[in-house]
Amino acid sequence: MADQRSARATSPTRARKKTAPKKGPEHAARAACQSLEGLIRHRAEGVSAVRRSDDDGWCVVVDVLEVPRIPDTTSLLASYEVQLDKAGELQEYRRVRRYRRGAADE
Repeated sequence: MADQRSARATSPTRARKKTAPKKGPEHAARAACQSLEGLIRHRAEGVSAVRRSDDDGWCVVVDVLEVPRIPDTTSLLASYEVQLDKAGELQEYRRVRRYRRGAADE
């Protein structure tokens, strides 16, 4: 029994492959929110769409609270389309929609 423990302790450990973390849609969504918040100084409420762009980057639609109001259902939100390159860096953004929180989609 002691010999088995000794053999396990001295045996070389397997080298683990270190793979670079994938920069998928979750990373793109986080990067888009952080970049946009820094530029427009409004808080991101969430992400409503993420898709690959033609240049292997990402197009992310970020919903932002632009005018907080009481009651909350009357607050104004906006959707911004954020273009990221394949490294996750912001290339451009534009507001595509502005709406009341309590309004139903058209």
